[in-house]
Amino acid sequence: MILSRRARIALRAAMAAGLAVVYLLLILLNSVNRDRSFAWPPTGLTAEWWVRAWQSEGARSALVTSLRAGAGATLVALVLGTMTAFAVQRYRFFGRQTVSFLVILPIALPGIVTGIALNAAFRSVLGPAGIGFGMLTVIIGHATFCIVVVFNNVIARLRRLSPSAEEASADLGAHTFQTFRYVTFPAVRSALLAGGLLAFALSFDEIVVTTFTAGPGVRTLPIWIYANLSRPNQAPVVNVVAAVLVLLSVVPVYLAQRLSADSPGGRL
Repeated sequence: MILSRRARIALRAAMAAGLAVVYLLLILLNSVNRDRSFAWPPTGLTAEWWVRAWQSEGARSALVTSLRAGAGATLVALVLGTMTAFAVQRYRFFGRQTVSFLVILPIALPGIVTGIALNAAFRSVLGPAGIGFGMLTVIIGHATFCIVVVFNNVIARLRRLSPSAEEASADLGAHTFQTFRYVTFPAVRSALLAGGLLAFALSFDEIVVTTFTAGPGVRTLPIWIYANLSRPNQAPVVNVVAAVLVLLSVVPVYLAQRLSADSPGGRL
């Protein structure tokens, strides 16, 4: 049988997706593998490595750091991404397309390029002010590419939102804040939540930009995993932490995908 070009592309994509799923399942299985050397097939299952991972001070500290960085970057992305989306979609001004391009650019650039650029910018701008590398620089660094997913989600919802509902609200005597609270915000709420979940997932497993923006005392979960990969005694704990990283990254993406589906608020 001769497959068309589209069929071949679809088949290769399905194979790649299948391999990715198998890889993720192997990580989860190795996290409960009784054999420290991860012999295959597993000789038995155990929760010992999960207990050790929870007792690991370094892993717990890295988890808290990743959660703080993710929450901070998500908050910044929600504010700036939403404001930019409303400005670009609702108003016409000089440089409008340029602003849209600059917002989307960071996620299109290689992570190492973004990391080097941010490192140089922080040294030039924050250095003279006495602000060194730390949690603040990590949050700013992550927010640069997290803004993109919030911006894309919100502007897509605004493009589908008919202005007639807002105009009707104004005709009925509602002022701008009331219209936003009772008409606009409910319509974009799911897009905001989906964008926030995607932004958190992007920030939580980021390692390249973090390497260039984190200070000596800041170690996120991906950096902790990378630092302990070469330590044989830490291999079981690393697998557990990797499994947690996978779960905490996949769940927000799944929820965001569900929220991004058509909703009553998006069809106004």
